[in-house]
Amino acid sequence: MEAYALLIAATLNAGTVLAIAGLGLLINERAGIVNLGAEGMMLVAAIAGFATAVHTGSDWLAFGAGMASGALLAAAFGVLVIWLNTNQYATGLALSLFGAGFSAFAGITYTQRKLSERPKFDIPGLADIPFIGPALFKHHPLVYLTVFGTFALAWFLYRSRGGLVLRAIGESPESAHALGYPVRRIRLLAVVIGGALCGLAGAYISVVYTPLWVEGMVAGKGWIALALTTFATWRPARVLLGAYLFGGVTMLQFYLQGEGVQIPSQWLSMLPYLATVVVLVLISRNATWIRVNMPASLGKPFYPGS
Repeated sequence: MEAYALLIAATLNAGTVLAIAGLGLLINERAGIVNLGAEGMMLVAAIAGFATAVHTGSDWLAFGAGMASGALLAAAFGVLVIWLNTNQYATGLALSLFGAGFSAFAGITYTQRKLSERPKFDIPGLADIPFIGPALFKHHPLVYLTVFGTFALAWFLYRSRGGLVLRAIGESPESAHALGYPVRRIRLLAVVIGGALCGLAGAYISVVYTPLWVEGMVAGKGWIALALTTFATWRPARVLLGAYLFGGVTMLQFYLQGEGVQIPSQWLSMLPYLATVVVLVLISRNATWIRVNMPASLGKPFYPGS
């Protein structure tokens, strides 16, 4: 039973990374912007957060540094694709490559560094409950804030005027512009917020999830988060559930290895990425379903003068 509790706890921890990044990318795509640079932003944020944690000893300052670096890179991406009308896909890939190279260079001196002893988080009265306590009530506060943020984002998108405007811009920026909304500024704000969330996910990886710095440590999580938005049909609650699903698949490899399952470790390491490919293949078979749920202007440039 204890092993199952630890598996659930690890699933929530791994899923939090994907959920935070996935929610950020969902905000981007609801505004009609596709950002393929999530992996690069997360890597830069991971080294920024880790370096900040090393020098200050504060997890929250590290998260702030990660969010700032992610927002800065996203802002540069936004200016290029929204004002200069560069290709969103090519610019996102360039950002991802830049982030991988820059983080590797900036992180050279931090490879052997260690963080101070990690604090333990227990919810009083609940953490001691057999099975449930270790599984659900011994997590970093950001795990619970992510769940709260998911429902807050759902409320914003579907119950607030700002969310309605954001979704309208994702569906028809021309119509929103005709009504007087500053489409480009709103899109840039959405991109920056999405980048900040990707940065938070990257910092969480290097400060909490695996508290160390290793080149390329994001290990494809940015791409999985990108696929997660399609898997979730651009709905926040489904992003959270999908993140936990993929997080569970990721942790399953370690559980199976611990149980002595005689499967090559390389095959087990492939599980999360294989699951991502399978899900995308299954979803892509129903083009009508994707067209109904996908923001109509996703990936399309907007020219105010046209």
